[in-house]
Amino acid sequence: MVKNPRKFVKRKQDEQTAEEMIHGILNGNRTILSKVITLIESSASRHQEQAQGILQELLPHSGKSVRIGITGVPGAGKSTFIEAFGRLLCDQGHRVAVMAVDPSSTVNGGSILGDKTRMEQLSRHPNAFIRPSPSGGTLGGVHRKTRESIIACEAAGFDVIIVETVGVGQSETIVRGMVDFFLLLALTGAGDELQGMKKGIMELIDAVVVNKADGDNIKSARKTMREFKQILHFLTPATSGWEPMALTCSAVTGDGIEEIWHMIDEFAKKTKSTNVFDQRRKTQVKEWLLSMIRDRLETSFYQDENIKELQPSIEAEVMNGTVFVQKAVDQLFSVFQSQQKKGQPQSCCPKNI
Repeated sequence: MVKNPRKFVKRKQDEQTAEEMIHGILNGNRTILSKVITLIESSASRHQEQAQGILQELLPHSGKSVRIGITGVPGAGKSTFIEAFGRLLCDQGHRVAVMAVDPSSTVNGGSILGDKTRMEQLSRHPNAFIRPSPSGGTLGGVHRKTRESIIACEAAGFDVIIVETVGVGQSETIVRGMVDFFLLLALTGAGDELQGMKKGIMELIDAVVVNKADGDNIKSARKTMREFKQILHFLTPATSGWEPMALTCSAVTGDGIEEIWHMIDEFAKKTKSTNVFDQRRKTQVKEWLLSMIRDRLETSFYQDENIKELQPSIEAEVMNGTVFVQKAVDQLFSVFQSQQKKGQPQSCCPKNI
């Protein structure tokens, strides 16, 4: 008689409470920090509710970092630069969190590049935390929950937050609205691509760094740096009281990396002394509020059952040319607003007394 083989049953771990996760983050537990960011990025309503409760408790412990946004054309070496820059800061005693936002796969929505694997040495440093997140197609090259993740990282004791965007372009400038210092990483010999990039991004940056200034490329890198200095001289500074700077560096050799940190440190000291730093943070929170209101209204509109029912026929009429676009919009909003009014509580007092 053959005995039935014993089945291996994986023991389900008890889920941590919100209080345990808050305590873990405040004590710098990176594993719990990752779990909380996963909750923050989740679209499940129960996760969102739990994440918002945690963030409310973490909020008083946040805001004490320097937030640095790093963008640049593909191939500029953003990940290599961040690894060299982050290792320098970690070795100096700083705690560095990197929000590395990857392009999203059109197949499964996940990250394509995997920045954590591209920053292998930094990811192993005890003072570093790297969180790759898919952009989800969000304009601005940042995850829609990056702001919330920054709060969690700051509460965990990270005093330098680096936000790496997917790339640079007209839609990438949203990163300016969530960082203190905005850095553009550039290359030599970018030609026409560089010219197209300058239009939208140059007016938003606090510094431009020409990377890969090593070997035979040093001379051309310095020439490109001088060209950037001339351009910056004729533009209105993105930050009041700060003149945008142009530098060179080599993420491979480490040359120029420490000078970049000195520049950012000087920026923070100068803008804090003039209250520009704090005022920017307040403005960013206000913009965040308005952005979330717009997102909530958009979600509410498209999730309305009457809109779901009516929208296909309206779209067909517009595509067939039988209804003008503006009239179609008016019809959809008329239905949406009428349903909103039906859901409003009646006035406690009659109109005619």
